[in-house]
Amino acid sequence: MTATPLFARLSGRTVQRGLFRAELAATLRLSAPLATANILQMAVFATDVMFVSRLGQEALAASSLAVAIFALMLMAFYGLTGVVAALIAAELGRRRHAVREVRRSVRMALWLCALLGVLGIAVCLNGEAIVLATGQQPVLARLAGDFLEVCALSVIPMLVVNVLRTFVSAMGRPVFATVITGLSIAVNALGNWALVFGHLGAPKLGLLGSPLASFITACATVAAYCVAIRSDRRLRRTHVFGRWWRPEWSRMRQLVALGLPIALTLMAEGGLFSSAAFLMGLIGEAQLAAHTVALQIAAIFFQVPFGIGQAATIRVGYHFGAGDRAAIGRAGWAALLTGLVFVGVSATVMLLVPEAIVSLYVDTSDPANAVLVGFALQYLLVAAAFQLVDGAQAVAAGVLRGVQDTRVPMVIAIASYWAGGFAVAWWLGLRTPLSGLGVWIGLAVGLTFAAALLVARWAGRERFGLLPSAASA
Repeated sequence: MTATPLFARLSGRTVQRGLFRAELAATLRLSAPLATANILQMAVFATDVMFVSRLGQEALAASSLAVAIFALMLMAFYGLTGVVAALIAAELGRRRHAVREVRRSVRMALWLCALLGVLGIAVCLNGEAIVLATGQQPVLARLAGDFLEVCALSVIPMLVVNVLRTFVSAMGRPVFATVITGLSIAVNALGNWALVFGHLGAPKLGLLGSPLASFITACATVAAYCVAIRSDRRLRRTHVFGRWWRPEWSRMRQLVALGLPIALTLMAEGGLFSSAAFLMGLIGEAQLAAHTVALQIAAIFFQVPFGIGQAATIRVGYHFGAGDRAAIGRAGWAALLTGLVFVGVSATVMLLVPEAIVSLYVDTSDPANAVLVGFALQYLLVAAAFQLVDGAQAVAAGVLRGVQDTRVPMVIAIASYWAGGFAVAWWLGLRTPLSGLGVWIGLAVGLTFAAALLVARWAGRERFGLLPSAASA
């Protein structure tokens, strides 16, 4: 009499394991090209750093301050417009061929790019005043301000690139993002080589050649996405550029309502790291340059869990739209497991061969770089330690966006990164002998708080009312 119930339980567990493995495979298929595209995008930024670093420590420090402001602003705008991924996924979950709804979402996201671009340009044109307000040296503020004025050209095309990349990924074509981003590396490297040093008949612009190369790269990338969309049958049938002049205000309100908390979340996180750069600037030029190199390395490794988080938003969002509560849970845990496995590997690599990694950016054999390299190696050890929590918070945030939960994660981020992380970084960095190392310890503290709270919220998703109702399931 007990054999049948036991057999049923064993069969049920086998089915659940099979479903989880299938979800894990789907997550890997989607996250692999997204993570690769993220790494390639970081390689575009790393190319800028590599060329600018050849101009000297002062140029590198000035560009670091400028990029800290520009990247923080762009990160917030990406969060606001990138929420279109969750909307597209939910629409496709509700109805597989939701062409009109997808088109409306993308159209309003592109409108939002233009509106935000105006604000971004205004910020860039006042870059010198912003840098001076943080207490930096006037010569660095002037150079950073000039750098940001050229960056103003790139704001709108970079935002458009983010929306189009999100669109093709949510529609099941993430490989386009990988290929196009890979091609953009070549364009950016060639542009830097020509404009920074005056090759190929181009003027020798020095520091200002790098942001100009980024603008050319962004425009070329927009054109590449337009060609890709026109060439693919599934993407072409959505007619995302059709009736671009027609407003959909209800969809715009939905984008802003969901996206604004994400923007503030990313500003809280990005602001922590950008503020760390300004704290480093107050500590010393060598520490700031070392911080820039170490942060670039940590950021490249971070792109994989970030890509997994992007994939989780799409996978969880799809099941959320379909009202499948069990599949939502499988998608979320599959993403978290995938992310934690990778960051464990990346942390090990950073601990085992830190000098080899730093040598990709700086000539470690040059005695003139000895101080910079020493600081960079210290910071990289801390970065290895917080890889686990950084990956966990990135994936957990992506999972929660899939169920369109953005407001509470915003509060968690602001409290964790600023009440926790920045406060510790400021105290240890400016008030103790730990100096720059203390700043990095503060970064680790903020990420740890955020990871613990976001994962706890996901684990209690049913208790917090984040799942679709049983009726919709």
